[in-house]
Amino acid sequence: MIEKIEITGVHIKVDKKLHDYITKKIGKLDRFIPRHARESAHAEIFIKESKANKAGKSIEHICEVVLHLPKDTITTKESTMNIFAAVDIVEAKLKNQLKKYKETHSSLRIHRRVLAKLRR
Repeated sequence: MIEKIEITGVHIKVDKKLHDYITKKIGKLDRFIPRHARESAHAEIFIKESKANKAGKSIEHICEVVLHLPKDTITTKESTMNIFAAVDIVEAKLKNQLKKYKETHSSLRIHRRVLAKLRR
């Protein structure tokens, strides 16, 4: 579980239900982070509400997540009509970006050990 999560609402009040949902979804992403980076991982989540058209009839919810990791910062943003759907989509995008981060920043010693055992 990512320990350091900051949730900020812009033009919207973040109630307990939304706070718990975001913490549950984004907090579980630590399994996609390399072990050496888990201690210093820090997530900033911005929830924004804006009116999509000039008449003000439809409201657009924007979820932006900035994940600070050693040697890199990952930013993901999504806007939908439903705030919970925006959180789900951002979570899926972050999973893919974290898999790429893990491939590039994980140590190769583990892979060498596995390959050495397979060669025997």
